[in-house]
Amino acid sequence: MSPILSFPLIDMSAVKVLAQVEDVRFVEKGVIELNGMPDYRLQVQNYYTKRFHDYYLFDNELQCYTAMADLDYAKWLLNRPCYIEDDEEV
Repeated sequence: MSPILSFPLIDMSAVKVLAQVEDVRFVEKGVIELNGMPDYRLQVQNYYTKRFHDYYLFDNELQCYTAMADLDYAKWLLNRPCYIEDDEEV
């Protein structure tokens, strides 16, 4: 007889989406047990399954809000092309 596998269910009510831009979203996912502060994460959507997975765990709230305000910083965290200057001559 084969054993029954049980997987923990993800409580989506604990995930608060702060912002979403294209395939990237910023979320608050509960509280960190060590310091009692909110847990901020950068998640990326899988192209094929359309599910989001954690890509970057922010150190604090300020870093998360900085990445939301400056999307090039978020791209830099994702190893995507960013901070590209225009080649226009003055």
